[in-house]
Amino acid sequence: MSRARADEEEYWHSSKFRAFTFDDEDDELSQLKESKRAVNSLRDIVDDDDDDLERVSWSGEPVGSISWSIKETASSSTSSLEGRDSGLQKGSSSYAAFPKQVSSYSLSSLFKGRNKLPSFQSLSDALSDTGVKNYAPELRRPKAEYKDYSSDWSPKDTVRRMQRGKVCSLERFRSLQDKLVLLDEAVAGHDGNVITAVLIFLKRTLRREILFRELEVRQVALCHLIHFLKEAGEQKLLLDLLRFLDRTEEVALSQYREHLNIQDVEKRREFLKGCIGLPFSAEDTSHIQDHYTLLERQIIIEANDRHLETAGQSEVFRKYPRKASILNMPLVTTLFYSCFYHYTEAEGTFSSPTNLKKTFKIPDKQYVLTALAARAKLRAWDDVDALFTTKNWLGYTKKKAPIGFHRVVEILQRNNAPVQVLQEYVRLVEDVEMRLNLATKYKCHDVVIETYKDLKDRIQLTAYKCKVERGSAEEEKINSILNN
Repeated sequence: MSRARADEEEYWHSSKFRAFTFDDEDDELSQLKESKRAVNSLRDIVDDDDDDLERVSWSGEPVGSISWSIKETASSSTSSLEGRDSGLQKGSSSYAAFPKQVSSYSLSSLFKGRNKLPSFQSLSDALSDTGVKNYAPELRRPKAEYKDYSSDWSPKDTVRRMQRGKVCSLERFRSLQDKLVLLDEAVAGHDGNVITAVLIFLKRTLRREILFRELEVRQVALCHLIHFLKEAGEQKLLLDLLRFLDRTEEVALSQYREHLNIQDVEKRREFLKGCIGLPFSAEDTSHIQDHYTLLERQIIIEANDRHLETAGQSEVFRKYPRKASILNMPLVTTLFYSCFYHYTEAEGTFSSPTNLKKTFKIPDKQYVLTALAARAKLRAWDDVDALFTTKNWLGYTKKKAPIGFHRVVEILQRNNAPVQVLQEYVRLVEDVEMRLNLATKYKCHDVVIETYKDLKDRIQLTAYKCKVERGSAEEEKINSILNN
């Protein structure tokens, strides 16, 4: 009995575990240390070959896999806060008091007391770290992507990357030689966006004289820069470049284009007057002169017509009020306006259509088309008739149209001309087939009947009889021709 008691005492004294005492100053810390020792002592119980086996979670999926980590992260995000609160209330023996780090080790490593990852926190660290968050394991990027942040790209590689839409820094190209090589590679790549991007970089980092001199021997890049400056509205730099290249006509045209940005009419007129002396070609100089003269006429006409419209002294302004100002309108619009409101004025006035025709040398076809549209809109059929009536040296009158009477018929029909007026001009169409088509389309029955009569086409005339009204004058005329 005494020997058994002695063996028991020897066992307790030889054990590597310390007995529990109530005198410990820190019970929670001692319990924690004892638990850690107990876990480490289980290495002899658990087989070391477990590391070679596939480690799985309670769901049956491999521990550490992407799908397992996502599920573990989603489940832990909703219960981590409640678990920590309840664990702290119950004491250190509750597992919910520790942040959920299951995704970083397996069951076998837990029993063996080993860490799967070197960054695994100890239990004591986990107690103090309350802000730990769980994330799915990040996949490692391919090595090729880390080269995006490299600054050792050659000009050729930089251009290729820009063509693929990659972000590249051009600031590393500091010397003039490197910048020119980069520009040559961009031009060789035949990508307009890349060329423009490189030119913007050179424009910002090079002096104008150096940039202009180098672009003078690189025509493709030069054309891209000129187009970019025009689109971007950098007028001053564009003019400096054109002057350096000695392109005087382009300089003049670029300066003339500035009138579009001038809203005040008087200032625009003065600007156009100054543009007349610029080194334009002979043809362009004539256009600039006409532009200035036209604007000057428009200012005079606008002031006079505004006064007449306000005073109510003109009947045409009372019946057809003006819808817009005549200022800055094209020449054709000005001619239509003049034919509409000032058709009967004498040739000596600035607003006379004849004066405009002679001053600006308007061709007969353009003048007839414009005047016909204006007078037909006013339903002034007498003016339309006078427009095409001419007299020969013997005093005989004859209708003549420089635009073709088929065009006259179409314009009259669009302005709702009566059938009697249409028939008069359909008869003047020389081509028989076209005349029949127009007469049938616009229901000019007399013209159709007369044309079939001249052709002596009894079959077509009999067939057309079915298209007119019963008992009408046209039916009687067809019967008279067929019976004769």
